[in-house]
Amino acid sequence: MTKAKLKYKRVLLKLSGELFGEDKGKGIDFDRFKQISSQITRIWKKTGIELVIVVGGGNIFRGRERAVINGMALQDALERSGAPTRMMTAFEIRTVAEPYIRRRAIRHIEKGRIVIFTAGTGNPFFTTDSGAALRAIETYCDVILKATNVDGVYSEDPKKNPNAKLYKNITYQEAIEKNLNVMDATAFALCQKHKLPIIVFNIEKLNDVDKLLQGKLFGTFVS
Repeated sequence: MTKAKLKYKRVLLKLSGELFGEDKGKGIDFDRFKQISSQITRIWKKTGIELVIVVGGGNIFRGRERAVINGMALQDALERSGAPTRMMTAFEIRTVAEPYIRRRAIRHIEKGRIVIFTAGTGNPFFTTDSGAALRAIETYCDVILKATNVDGVYSEDPKKNPNAKLYKNITYQEAIEKNLNVMDATAFALCQKHKLPIIVFNIEKLNDVDKLLQGKLFGTFVS
């Protein structure tokens, strides 16, 4: 596959901290980091996409600093799998990562590095979903891919109600009005304003993301 065949060429991948947790999504499972990172690297090499990643910290406990821990672990795992990376944070920790500077981030992307954004927006009261939407807009991404523990956006929590409806396609406004909690309203509103599509899919289908990049839909398409 060449880049010319891709529908989406610059991609933001949103990973919640719970995806890297151990029992019930908490703690740190380093084997999980290795598994997910190897899959990301394989797809990145195969497709030639420009890739940025936003990672949350909910597997440890909520807070912007905790996402940095996951970012460091993800960066290490990606580099061990053969991908060049840069990690950037929304607040200054110079001994760990570069501070987020938009022009510098875009330059890293253009040089073929996977850029990991941590610490959300750097401000309280904003989730990493809002941070992901903001960073995707700032770095001119074509799509947000949000990996979750379910198959897409449901009318209710499918783990609590097995009869919950899975939406294949939904608008930003419907997602906001129905209070669908897969992303917060601020993130949906930002994407709506900038016409940035979101695809929500199950992390277990990460190996098939190259199909999404070609426009073959699974999960939920929010537009």
